[in-house]
Amino acid sequence: MDRDWFFITLQYMLPQHGLSRLVGYLANCRWPMCKTPLIRWFARHYQVNLEEAVHSGLDDYASFNDFFTRALRPGARPIAAAPDHVACPADGVISQFGRVEEGRIFQAKGLTYDVRELVAHEALAKWFRHGQFATVYLSPKDYHRVHMPLDGQLTDMLYVPGRLFSVNQVTAKHVPRLFARNERVIAVFDTPYGKMALVLVGAMIVASIETVWAGQVAPQAGRIQHTCYLNSDVVMLRKGEEMGRFKLGSTVVMLLANSELQWQPHLALDVHVRMGQTLATCSCC
Repeated sequence: MDRDWFFITLQYMLPQHGLSRLVGYLANCRWPMCKTPLIRWFARHYQVNLEEAVHSGLDDYASFNDFFTRALRPGARPIAAAPDHVACPADGVISQFGRVEEGRIFQAKGLTYDVRELVAHEALAKWFRHGQFATVYLSPKDYHRVHMPLDGQLTDMLYVPGRLFSVNQVTAKHVPRLFARNERVIAVFDTPYGKMALVLVGAMIVASIETVWAGQVAPQAGRIQHTCYLNSDVVMLRKGEEMGRFKLGSTVVMLLANSELQWQPHLALDVHVRMGQTLATCSCC
């Protein structure tokens, strides 16, 4: 039996949400007999670099989630300084990037998905129909906080319920519309270079998704939740500031309406990237 086929079929059969909530419960456990062996095994197995973290001792963390969402020490991630440079939102691997072609985003060979499905809002989707995108996959060993690629004022946040398929390369190649099917949180910003959206995509065993302005956003009840911030308290975040985090790993899809975006020459598929490095340069709108 083909391994990939078995892996994909198993995901369709598993109780995705129930399994993810169980893992979330264990990840939040503060009992030393539970959290300490789990943290030690994970750090060793995935060769986690704790030298760049604020707390370098494994016993410094109150729970596995506390360890997984660990903060970095100041200066560990230099932020692209030029105002028109788009900073990478997260540590990870570039799984895809490029132009949004007539509203379609490239997922893998033979597979695309509609930006309207991804953001679940017709009016907001129009901004990105001819824009550009980058998909960053966060592996288990990576730093799991998400930061701002540009200065931005929050205009909208949407929670969209969905499935919880794994988001690794195998699943991306075989599950149609993967990122538009999974549970996700979409944050839309006005920036000096046009509209920007950061889509935090949930996945198998991702217990929750948080933002710095709203706390835990996912999971919620099974319907789309849309919050407009234009008529409420202003949420303004500078490039490099934290905007959210995953409690266990997943994927960020960055959407930019700016069609004149120029990607860095060294950028390529499967390239490892670090939060803060320059991914592209923008032209003024």
